[in-house]
Order: sequence, then C-alpha cells, then structure tokens
Amino acid sequence: QVQLVESGGGLVQPGGSLRLSCAASGSIFSIYAMGWYRQAPGKQRELVAAITSGGTTNYADSVKGRFTISRDNAKNTVYLQMNSLKPEDTAVYYCMRPGSLDRSQSDYWGQGTQVTVSS
Repeated sequence: QVQLVESGGGLVQPGGSLRLSCAASGSIFSIYAMGWYRQAPGKQRELVAAITSGGTTNYADSVKGRFTISRDNAKNTVYLQMNSLKPEDTAVYYCMRPGSLDRSQSDYWGQGTQVTVSS
C-alpha cells in the first residue's frame, strides 16, 4: 500500500555533491516523520538523517554539517542533500517511513539507491 521510491544516487568524486529524493505514495505523508538510512557491504544499516512531521531534524555525527534533510509535503517527497562527499559515504541509501505513528507496525522502506564516492 505504501511505496517509497528513492532516486538521485550515482558515482561522484570526493568533495562532490548529490541530492537524493524519496517519493512516497499510498498514504498520508505529512503526519509522519521520515528518515534516511545507509548500508555499506558487511556493515549495519545506520541512520543518517531524520526529520519529524514538524520539521525538526537530526543527523549522524559523521554527516553533520555536510548533509541536509528536508521535506516537501505538497510533493510527498523527502530529500537528502549531500555535500562534501567522502569515500566513507559510499553505501546504499534507503528512505524509511514508520509503519504507524506509535511504531507498532513494521516500517516501510524504499528499494535503495547506490551512492559511490570515488576518484
């Protein structure tokens, strides 16, 4: 019912920028917090950035000052602007929406978009 589709990944040189998008459909978007996660091969999936329904944001220490999460409720879309990219940012990036407001239902995940930072 709920679908999340990420886009915007690709290959970029260190110091470059990418803008990821996550388009949501199948549910009311604006009342939910949204998050961006990433997972590199052999590593745990980690939270990169999150934004509440009210616009409050938080970031992993590793990306603080370089990444910006935002949302456009009119477009049912959440974004991740990534600047000053480093090789260690290489991962598959996933969009997540909680399954319910009280977190009693399983979360929804997008299919992921690959980000590769390499010279």
